[in-house]
Amino acid sequence: MTTASPSGSQWQEAEEFLARYPDVEGVDIVMTDFHGIGRGKIIRRHELASLYKSGRGMPASLFGQDVAGDDVESSGLVLTDGGGDKLCWPLPGTLGMMPHTGRGQVLVSMYNADGSPFDAEPRHALVRQVERATKAGFSPMGAFELEFYLIDRERDGKGRYQPARYALNGRSCLHRSTMSVDELDEMTPLFDVIYAGAKHLGLPLESLISEYAAGQFELTIRYRDLLRAADDVIIAKRLIRSAARRFGMEACFMAKPFGQQAGSGMHLHLSLANDTGDNLFGDQPNGSLSPLMLQAIGGIRQTVGDTMLVLAPYLNSWRRFASVSYSPASDDWGVENRMVALRVPGTPGKSRHFEHRVAGVDANPYLVAAVTLAGALQGIETKADPGPAVEPGDDNRKQANSLPNSWQNAIHRAGQSAFLRDALGQTLHHGFVAVKQAEYERLALEVTEAEWDLYGFVV
Repeated sequence: MTTASPSGSQWQEAEEFLARYPDVEGVDIVMTDFHGIGRGKIIRRHELASLYKSGRGMPASLFGQDVAGDDVESSGLVLTDGGGDKLCWPLPGTLGMMPHTGRGQVLVSMYNADGSPFDAEPRHALVRQVERATKAGFSPMGAFELEFYLIDRERDGKGRYQPARYALNGRSCLHRSTMSVDELDEMTPLFDVIYAGAKHLGLPLESLISEYAAGQFELTIRYRDLLRAADDVIIAKRLIRSAARRFGMEACFMAKPFGQQAGSGMHLHLSLANDTGDNLFGDQPNGSLSPLMLQAIGGIRQTVGDTMLVLAPYLNSWRRFASVSYSPASDDWGVENRMVALRVPGTPGKSRHFEHRVAGVDANPYLVAAVTLAGALQGIETKADPGPAVEPGDDNRKQANSLPNSWQNAIHRAGQSAFLRDALGQTLHHGFVAVKQAEYERLALEVTEAEWDLYGFVV
Protein backbone atom coordinates (compact mmCIF):
# COMPACT_ATOMS: atom_id res chain seq x y z
CA MET A 1 0.00 0.00 0.00
CA THR A 2 1.27 3.47 -0.90
CA THR A 3 2.33 5.84 1.86
CA ALA A 4 3.21 8.84 -0.33
CA SER A 5 0.29 10.80 -1.75
CA PRO A 6 -0.16 9.83 -5.42
CA SER A 7 -2.09 13.07 -5.99
CA GLY A 8 0.97 15.14 -5.12
CA SER A 9 -0.59 16.65 -2.00
CA GLN A 10 1.73 17.78 0.79
CA TRP A 11 1.12 17.85 4.55
CA GLN A 12 2.56 21.37 4.65
CA GLU A 13 -0.57 22.67 2.89
CA ALA A 14 -2.74 21.26 5.68
CA GLU A 15 -0.42 22.60 8.39
CA GLU A 16 -0.66 26.10 6.93
CA PHE A 17 -4.45 25.83 6.70
CA LEU A 18 -4.79 24.76 10.34
CA ALA A 19 -2.55 27.60 11.45
CA ARG A 20 -4.51 30.13 9.41
CA TYR A 21 -7.88 28.91 10.74
CA PRO A 22 -7.34 27.87 14.37
CA ASP A 23 -11.08 27.79 15.11
CA VAL A 24 -12.06 25.37 12.31
CA GLU A 25 -13.29 22.09 13.77
CA GLY A 26 -14.63 20.35 10.66
CA VAL A 27 -13.51 19.81 7.07
CA ASP A 28 -15.66 18.59 4.16
CA ILE A 29 -13.78 16.06 2.03
CA VAL A 30 -15.38 15.92 -1.40
CA MET A 31 -14.97 13.36 -4.17
CA THR A 32 -16.84 13.96 -7.43
CA ASP A 33 -18.92 11.12 -8.90
CA PHE A 34 -20.22 10.53 -12.46
CA HIS A 35 -22.93 13.15 -11.99
CA GLY A 36 -20.72 15.89 -10.59
CA ILE A 37 -22.18 15.29 -7.12
CA GLY A 38 -19.83 15.60 -4.16
CA ARG A 39 -19.60 12.36 -2.17
CA GLY A 40 -17.55 12.18 1.00
CA LYS A 41 -17.48 12.99 4.69
CA ILE A 42 -17.11 15.76 7.22
CA ILE A 43 -14.01 14.99 9.27
CA ARG A 44 -12.83 16.62 12.46
CA ARG A 45 -9.86 18.95 12.66
CA HIS A 46 -7.47 16.35 14.08
CA GLU A 47 -8.30 13.90 11.26
CA LEU A 48 -6.85 16.18 8.58
CA ALA A 49 -3.35 14.91 9.39
CA SER A 50 -4.25 11.28 8.63
CA LEU A 51 -5.98 12.31 5.39
CA TYR A 52 -2.79 13.95 4.12
CA LYS A 53 -0.42 11.30 5.46
CA SER A 54 -2.37 8.08 4.85
CA GLY A 55 -5.35 8.90 2.63
CA ARG A 56 -8.96 8.13 3.51
CA GLY A 57 -10.97 5.08 2.53
CA MET A 58 -14.17 5.41 0.51
CA PRO A 59 -16.17 2.75 -1.36
CA ALA A 60 -15.50 2.51 -5.09
CA SER A 61 -19.19 1.61 -5.51
CA LEU A 62 -19.95 5.34 -5.23
CA PHE A 63 -19.20 5.41 -8.96
CA GLY A 64 -21.79 2.70 -9.60
CA GLN A 65 -24.72 4.75 -8.31
CA ASP A 66 -27.36 6.70 -10.16
CA VAL A 67 -28.04 10.36 -9.44
CA ALA A 68 -30.32 9.38 -6.52
CA GLY A 69 -27.56 7.31 -4.91
CA ASP A 70 -29.04 3.90 -5.77
CA ASP A 71 -26.73 1.11 -6.89
CA VAL A 72 -26.72 0.15 -10.58
CA GLU A 73 -25.61 -3.47 -10.73
CA SER A 74 -24.94 -3.39 -14.48
CA SER A 75 -22.30 -0.70 -13.99
CA GLY A 76 -19.80 -3.35 -12.89
CA LEU A 77 -18.75 -1.08 -10.03
CA VAL A 78 -21.02 -2.22 -7.21
CA LEU A 79 -19.48 -4.39 -4.46
CA THR A 80 -16.51 -5.44 -6.57
CA ASP A 81 -13.63 -6.99 -4.60
CA GLY A 82 -16.00 -7.58 -1.70
CA GLY A 83 -17.06 -3.96 -1.55
CA GLY A 84 -13.86 -2.79 0.11
CA ASP A 85 -12.69 0.80 0.23
CA LYS A 86 -10.11 2.44 -1.98
CA LEU A 87 -7.95 5.31 -0.81
CA CYS A 88 -8.79 8.93 -1.53
CA TRP A 89 -6.08 11.58 -1.38
CA PRO A 90 -6.36 15.39 -1.27
CA LEU A 91 -5.95 17.38 -4.47
CA PRO A 92 -3.24 20.02 -4.12
CA GLY A 93 -4.48 23.59 -3.98
CA THR A 94 -8.10 22.73 -3.15
CA LEU A 95 -8.00 22.96 0.65
CA GLY A 96 -9.81 26.09 1.70
CA MET A 97 -12.31 27.63 4.08
CA MET A 98 -16.03 28.31 3.61
CA PRO A 99 -16.66 31.08 6.16
CA HIS A 100 -20.45 30.86 5.99
CA THR A 101 -20.37 27.18 7.05
CA GLY A 102 -17.51 27.50 9.53
CA ARG A 103 -15.85 24.45 7.95
CA GLY A 104 -12.96 23.78 5.64
CA GLN A 105 -13.25 21.94 2.35
CA VAL A 106 -10.86 19.88 0.24
CA LEU A 107 -11.37 17.94 -2.98
CA VAL A 108 -10.09 14.37 -3.00
CA SER A 109 -9.43 11.80 -5.70
CA MET A 110 -9.55 7.98 -5.57
CA TYR A 111 -6.57 5.68 -6.11
CA ASN A 112 -5.87 1.97 -5.98
CA ALA A 113 -3.75 0.47 -3.20
CA ASP A 114 -0.63 0.67 -5.39
CA GLY A 115 -1.14 4.39 -5.99
CA SER A 116 -2.46 4.06 -9.53
CA PRO A 117 -5.55 6.13 -10.44
CA PHE A 118 -8.91 4.41 -10.00
CA ASP A 119 -10.04 4.29 -13.60
CA ALA A 120 -13.77 4.84 -13.00
CA GLU A 121 -13.27 8.35 -11.61
CA PRO A 122 -14.12 11.19 -14.06
CA ARG A 123 -11.27 13.47 -12.97
CA HIS A 124 -8.71 10.84 -13.88
CA ALA A 125 -10.14 10.72 -17.42
CA LEU A 126 -9.41 14.43 -17.78
CA VAL A 127 -5.93 13.95 -16.32
CA ARG A 128 -5.20 11.34 -19.01
CA GLN A 129 -6.28 13.70 -21.79
CA VAL A 130 -4.20 16.53 -20.31
CA GLU A 131 -1.19 14.19 -20.21
CA ARG A 132 -1.86 13.26 -23.84
CA ALA A 133 -1.86 16.94 -24.75
CA THR A 134 1.33 17.54 -22.78
CA LYS A 135 3.12 14.76 -24.66
CA ALA A 136 2.12 16.49 -27.91
CA GLY A 137 3.64 19.76 -26.65
CA PHE A 138 0.40 21.47 -25.59
CA SER A 139 -0.79 22.94 -22.30
CA PRO A 140 -4.61 22.96 -22.25
CA MET A 141 -6.08 26.18 -20.91
CA GLY A 142 -9.73 26.92 -20.19
CA ALA A 143 -12.54 28.40 -18.17
CA PHE A 144 -16.20 27.59 -17.63
CA GLU A 145 -19.18 29.93 -17.42
CA LEU A 146 -21.93 28.84 -15.03
CA GLU A 147 -25.58 29.72 -15.57
CA PHE A 148 -27.99 28.82 -12.77
CA TYR A 149 -31.28 29.76 -11.13
CA LEU A 150 -31.94 30.86 -7.57
CA ILE A 151 -35.20 29.27 -6.40
CA ASP A 152 -37.53 30.15 -3.54
CA ARG A 153 -38.07 27.41 -0.99
CA GLU A 154 -41.79 28.18 -0.95
CA ARG A 155 -43.79 27.14 -4.00
CA ASP A 156 -46.49 29.29 -5.53
CA GLY A 157 -50.24 28.79 -5.09
CA LYS A 158 -50.25 26.04 -7.74
CA GLY A 159 -47.44 24.12 -6.10
CA ARG A 160 -44.82 25.18 -8.64
CA TYR A 161 -41.27 26.28 -7.95
CA GLN A 162 -40.62 29.99 -8.46
CA PRO A 163 -37.65 32.36 -8.61
CA ALA A 164 -36.17 33.35 -5.26
CA ARG A 165 -37.02 36.65 -3.62
CA TYR A 166 -34.21 39.18 -3.60
CA ALA A 167 -31.86 38.79 -0.64
CA LEU A 168 -31.65 42.55 0.04
CA ASN A 169 -35.32 43.44 0.36
CA GLY A 170 -37.42 40.28 0.01
CA ARG A 171 -39.09 41.56 -3.17
CA SER A 172 -40.30 38.94 -5.63
CA CYS A 173 -38.32 38.47 -8.83
CA LEU A 174 -40.93 38.86 -11.55
CA HIS A 175 -39.24 39.92 -14.76
CA ARG A 176 -36.47 38.77 -17.07
CA SER A 177 -34.35 41.88 -16.34
CA THR A 178 -31.47 40.69 -18.51
CA MET A 179 -28.16 42.27 -17.45
CA SER A 180 -29.91 44.53 -14.93
CA VAL A 181 -27.36 45.94 -12.51
CA ASP A 182 -30.12 46.89 -10.07
CA GLU A 183 -31.23 43.26 -9.93
CA LEU A 184 -27.68 42.25 -9.05
CA ASP A 185 -27.69 44.88 -6.31
CA GLU A 186 -30.83 43.33 -4.81
CA MET A 187 -29.00 39.97 -4.57
CA THR A 188 -25.74 41.43 -3.21
CA PRO A 189 -26.08 40.04 0.35
CA LEU A 190 -25.92 36.54 -1.12
CA PHE A 191 -23.26 37.22 -3.72
CA ASP A 192 -21.11 39.07 -1.19
CA VAL A 193 -21.01 35.82 0.81
CA ILE A 194 -20.21 33.84 -2.35
CA TYR A 195 -17.34 36.13 -3.36
CA ALA A 196 -15.99 36.15 0.21
CA GLY A 197 -16.03 32.36 0.25
CA ALA A 198 -14.31 32.25 -3.13
CA LYS A 199 -11.36 34.21 -1.73
CA HIS A 200 -10.87 31.68 1.07
CA LEU A 201 -11.20 28.77 -1.36
CA GLY A 202 -8.75 30.08 -3.95
CA LEU A 203 -11.61 30.21 -6.44
CA PRO A 204 -11.12 32.95 -9.07
CA LEU A 205 -14.74 34.04 -9.55
CA GLU A 206 -15.12 37.04 -11.83
CA SER A 207 -18.09 38.69 -13.55
CA LEU A 208 -21.66 38.33 -12.32
CA ILE A 209 -24.55 38.76 -14.76
CA SER A 210 -28.33 38.81 -14.47
CA GLU A 211 -29.20 36.32 -17.19
CA TYR A 212 -32.06 35.75 -19.64
CA ALA A 213 -34.83 34.76 -17.18
CA ALA A 214 -36.24 35.79 -13.81
CA GLY A 215 -34.02 34.33 -11.12
CA GLN A 216 -31.28 33.26 -13.54
CA PHE A 217 -27.67 34.39 -13.09
CA GLU A 218 -24.27 33.72 -14.59
CA LEU A 219 -20.86 33.65 -12.93
CA THR A 220 -17.65 33.54 -14.92
CA ILE A 221 -14.40 32.02 -13.66
CA ARG A 222 -10.89 33.16 -14.56
CA TYR A 223 -9.06 31.41 -17.38
CA ARG A 224 -6.32 29.01 -16.27
CA ASP A 225 -5.05 25.46 -16.82
CA LEU A 226 -7.90 23.17 -17.83
CA LEU A 227 -7.68 20.71 -14.95
CA ARG A 228 -7.91 23.46 -12.34
CA ALA A 229 -10.71 25.07 -14.37
CA ALA A 230 -12.75 21.88 -13.96
CA ASP A 231 -11.95 21.77 -10.23
CA ASP A 232 -13.18 25.37 -10.07
CA VAL A 233 -16.64 24.31 -11.26
CA ILE A 234 -16.98 21.68 -8.52
CA ILE A 235 -15.89 24.18 -5.86
CA ALA A 236 -18.08 26.97 -7.25
CA LYS A 237 -21.26 24.89 -7.36
CA ARG A 238 -20.81 23.73 -3.75
CA LEU A 239 -20.10 27.29 -2.66
CA ILE A 240 -23.16 28.73 -4.42
CA ARG A 241 -25.46 25.99 -3.13
CA SER A 242 -24.36 26.23 0.49
CA ALA A 243 -24.49 30.03 0.51
CA ALA A 244 -27.97 30.11 -1.06
CA ARG A 245 -29.35 27.76 1.61
CA ARG A 246 -28.40 30.25 4.29
CA PHE A 247 -30.55 32.90 2.60
CA GLY A 248 -33.69 30.75 2.46
CA MET A 249 -33.27 29.84 -1.20
CA GLU A 250 -31.86 27.01 -3.29
CA ALA A 251 -29.39 27.17 -6.17
CA CYS A 252 -30.66 25.12 -9.11
CA PHE A 253 -28.21 23.68 -11.65
CA MET A 254 -30.78 21.86 -13.76
CA ALA A 255 -30.35 22.52 -17.45
CA LYS A 256 -34.02 23.52 -17.92
CA PRO A 257 -35.91 24.06 -14.65
CA PHE A 258 -38.70 26.09 -16.29
CA GLY A 259 -40.05 24.92 -19.64
CA GLN A 260 -40.94 28.38 -20.95
CA GLN A 261 -37.76 30.09 -19.74
CA ALA A 262 -34.10 30.02 -20.75
CA GLY A 263 -32.02 26.95 -20.08
CA SER A 264 -28.75 27.02 -18.15
CA GLY A 265 -25.53 26.20 -19.96
CA MET A 266 -21.95 25.53 -18.91
CA HIS A 267 -19.90 27.02 -21.72
CA LEU A 268 -16.28 25.85 -21.93
CA HIS A 269 -13.66 28.26 -23.30
CA LEU A 270 -10.62 26.35 -24.53
CA SER A 271 -7.19 26.99 -26.00
CA LEU A 272 -3.76 25.34 -26.13
CA ALA A 273 -0.51 26.97 -25.04
CA ASN A 274 3.10 25.99 -25.63
CA ASP A 275 5.66 25.32 -22.91
CA THR A 276 6.42 29.05 -22.55
CA GLY A 277 2.76 29.99 -22.14
CA ASP A 278 2.16 31.41 -25.62
CA ASN A 279 -1.36 30.87 -26.95
CA LEU A 280 -1.16 28.57 -29.98
CA PHE A 281 -4.71 29.53 -30.99
CA GLY A 282 -3.72 33.18 -31.40
CA ASP A 283 -4.30 34.79 -34.79
CA GLN A 284 -1.74 34.49 -37.54
CA PRO A 285 0.44 37.52 -38.42
CA ASN A 286 -1.87 38.28 -41.34
CA GLY A 287 -4.92 38.30 -39.05
CA SER A 288 -6.28 34.91 -40.12
CA LEU A 289 -7.45 32.28 -37.63
CA SER A 290 -4.95 29.77 -36.29
CA PRO A 291 -4.84 26.56 -38.39
CA LEU A 292 -4.30 24.61 -35.15
CA MET A 293 -7.49 26.03 -33.64
CA LEU A 294 -9.44 25.27 -36.81
CA GLN A 295 -8.21 21.67 -36.75
CA ALA A 296 -9.28 21.39 -33.10
CA ILE A 297 -12.74 22.70 -34.01
CA GLY A 298 -12.87 20.21 -36.86
CA GLY A 299 -12.08 17.36 -34.49
CA ILE A 300 -14.82 18.38 -32.08
CA ARG A 301 -17.30 18.66 -34.94
CA GLN A 302 -16.48 15.08 -35.92
CA THR A 303 -16.92 13.70 -32.40
CA VAL A 304 -19.55 15.85 -30.67
CA GLY A 305 -22.36 13.46 -31.59
CA ASP A 306 -20.66 10.67 -29.68
CA THR A 307 -20.27 12.93 -26.63
CA MET A 308 -23.85 14.22 -26.32
CA LEU A 309 -24.57 11.95 -23.35
CA VAL A 310 -21.72 13.67 -21.50
CA LEU A 311 -22.87 17.14 -22.54
CA ALA A 312 -26.56 16.41 -21.81
CA PRO A 313 -26.58 13.57 -19.25
CA TYR A 314 -30.17 13.70 -17.94
CA LEU A 315 -33.73 13.62 -19.25
CA ASN A 316 -34.10 17.27 -18.25
CA SER A 317 -30.93 18.17 -20.17
CA TRP A 318 -32.72 17.61 -23.46
CA ARG A 319 -35.46 20.10 -22.65
CA ARG A 320 -32.81 22.82 -23.00
CA PHE A 321 -32.60 22.05 -26.72
CA ALA A 322 -36.35 22.44 -27.29
CA SER A 323 -35.63 26.10 -28.05
CA VAL A 324 -32.52 26.82 -30.12
CA SER A 325 -32.15 30.27 -28.58
CA TYR A 326 -28.58 30.30 -27.24
CA SER A 327 -28.77 26.49 -26.68
CA PRO A 328 -27.32 24.94 -29.83
CA ALA A 329 -27.65 21.15 -30.08
CA SER A 330 -25.57 21.17 -33.23
CA ASP A 331 -22.06 20.69 -34.59
CA ASP A 332 -21.68 24.02 -36.40
CA TRP A 333 -19.19 26.80 -35.75
CA GLY A 334 -18.79 30.49 -36.42
CA VAL A 335 -17.08 33.71 -35.42
CA GLU A 336 -18.92 35.97 -32.94
CA ASN A 337 -22.12 33.96 -33.36
CA ARG A 338 -23.97 32.75 -30.25
CA MET A 339 -26.33 30.58 -32.28
CA VAL A 340 -23.66 27.98 -33.09
CA ALA A 341 -22.21 25.16 -31.02
CA LEU A 342 -18.57 26.22 -31.34
CA ARG A 343 -18.18 29.96 -31.15
CA VAL A 344 -14.97 31.85 -31.82
CA PRO A 345 -15.27 35.14 -29.89
CA GLY A 346 -14.78 38.17 -32.12
CA THR A 347 -11.91 39.77 -30.24
CA PRO A 348 -8.85 39.27 -32.48
CA GLY A 349 -5.23 38.78 -31.52
CA LYS A 350 -3.13 36.63 -29.21
CA SER A 351 -5.98 35.78 -26.81
CA ARG A 352 -8.09 34.01 -29.44
CA HIS A 353 -9.80 30.78 -28.37
CA PHE A 354 -13.11 29.02 -28.96
CA GLU A 355 -16.18 28.44 -26.80
CA HIS A 356 -17.98 25.07 -26.66
CA ARG A 357 -21.62 26.01 -25.96
CA VAL A 358 -23.47 22.68 -26.00
CA ALA A 359 -23.05 21.39 -22.42
CA GLY A 360 -25.68 22.15 -19.81
CA VAL A 361 -24.72 23.33 -16.34
CA ASP A 362 -25.90 19.92 -15.09
CA ALA A 363 -23.00 18.14 -16.82
CA ASN A 364 -19.87 16.88 -15.06
CA PRO A 365 -17.09 19.41 -15.84
CA TYR A 366 -14.35 16.77 -15.77
CA LEU A 367 -16.13 14.68 -18.38
CA VAL A 368 -17.03 17.71 -20.51
CA ALA A 369 -13.42 18.90 -20.50
CA ALA A 370 -12.09 15.39 -21.15
CA VAL A 371 -14.21 14.67 -24.24
CA THR A 372 -13.80 18.20 -25.61
CA LEU A 373 -10.02 18.05 -25.29
CA ALA A 374 -9.97 14.53 -26.73
CA GLY A 375 -11.95 15.71 -29.78
CA ALA A 376 -9.67 18.72 -30.23
CA LEU A 377 -6.52 16.58 -30.06
CA GLN A 378 -7.96 14.08 -32.54
CA GLY A 379 -8.68 16.95 -34.91
CA ILE A 380 -5.12 18.22 -34.60
CA GLU A 381 -3.66 14.74 -35.10
CA THR A 382 -5.74 14.16 -38.26
CA LYS A 383 -5.61 17.79 -39.45
CA ALA A 384 -9.40 17.85 -39.54
CA ASP A 385 -11.18 20.40 -41.72
CA PRO A 386 -13.77 22.35 -39.70
CA GLY A 387 -15.77 23.21 -42.81
CA PRO A 388 -17.22 26.64 -43.53
CA ALA A 389 -18.14 28.94 -40.67
CA VAL A 390 -21.79 29.83 -40.17
CA GLU A 391 -22.38 33.52 -40.67
CA PRO A 392 -24.81 35.36 -38.34
CA GLY A 393 -28.31 35.19 -39.80
CA ASP A 394 -27.47 32.27 -42.09
CA ASP A 395 -30.56 30.04 -42.27
CA ASN A 396 -28.42 27.14 -43.44
CA ARG A 397 -27.38 26.52 -39.84
CA LYS A 398 -30.74 24.81 -39.34
CA GLN A 399 -29.88 22.00 -41.71
CA ALA A 400 -30.04 18.46 -40.33
CA ASN A 401 -27.02 17.09 -38.51
CA SER A 402 -26.05 13.66 -37.26
CA LEU A 403 -26.36 14.39 -33.55
CA PRO A 404 -28.64 12.28 -31.33
CA ASN A 405 -32.03 13.92 -30.95
CA SER A 406 -33.07 12.42 -27.61
CA TRP A 407 -31.64 11.16 -24.34
CA GLN A 408 -32.34 7.56 -25.34
CA ASN A 409 -30.54 7.97 -28.66
CA ALA A 410 -27.60 9.64 -26.90
CA ILE A 411 -27.31 6.71 -24.48
CA HIS A 412 -27.30 4.22 -27.36
CA ARG A 413 -24.76 6.17 -29.39
CA ALA A 414 -22.47 6.66 -26.40
CA GLY A 415 -22.53 2.95 -25.70
CA GLN A 416 -21.46 2.18 -29.28
CA SER A 417 -18.81 4.90 -29.53
CA ALA A 418 -15.18 3.82 -29.84
CA PHE A 419 -14.14 7.46 -29.52
CA LEU A 420 -15.93 7.89 -26.18
CA ARG A 421 -14.55 4.58 -24.93
CA ASP A 422 -11.02 5.70 -25.72
CA ALA A 423 -11.54 9.19 -24.28
CA LEU A 424 -12.99 7.99 -20.97
CA GLY A 425 -11.37 4.58 -20.63
CA GLN A 426 -13.16 1.23 -20.70
CA THR A 427 -14.24 1.09 -17.05
CA LEU A 428 -15.59 4.62 -16.86
CA HIS A 429 -17.26 4.37 -20.26
CA HIS A 430 -19.09 1.15 -19.40
CA GLY A 431 -20.14 2.34 -15.95
CA PHE A 432 -21.30 5.76 -17.10
CA VAL A 433 -23.45 4.40 -19.93
CA ALA A 434 -24.91 1.68 -17.69
CA VAL A 435 -25.87 4.21 -15.01
CA LYS A 436 -27.53 6.47 -17.59
CA GLN A 437 -29.43 3.54 -19.06
CA ALA A 438 -30.69 2.65 -15.58
CA GLU A 439 -31.79 6.25 -15.00
CA TYR A 440 -33.62 6.23 -18.34
CA GLU A 441 -35.46 3.03 -17.43
CA ARG A 442 -36.32 4.42 -14.00
CA LEU A 443 -37.91 7.56 -15.44
CA ALA A 444 -39.64 5.66 -18.24
CA LEU A 445 -41.88 4.12 -15.55
CA GLU A 446 -42.81 7.46 -13.97
CA VAL A 447 -46.20 8.94 -14.92
CA THR A 448 -45.96 12.73 -14.61
CA GLU A 449 -48.58 15.23 -13.48
CA ALA A 450 -48.48 16.70 -16.97
CA GLU A 451 -49.61 13.35 -18.40
CA TRP A 452 -52.48 13.15 -15.92
CA ASP A 453 -53.52 16.72 -16.77
CA LEU A 454 -53.37 16.15 -20.52
CA TYR A 455 -54.59 12.56 -20.90
CA GLY A 456 -55.99 11.34 -17.59
CA PHE A 457 -59.72 11.83 -18.11
CA VAL A 458 -59.85 12.75 -21.78
CA VAL A 459 -58.54 9.93 -23.94
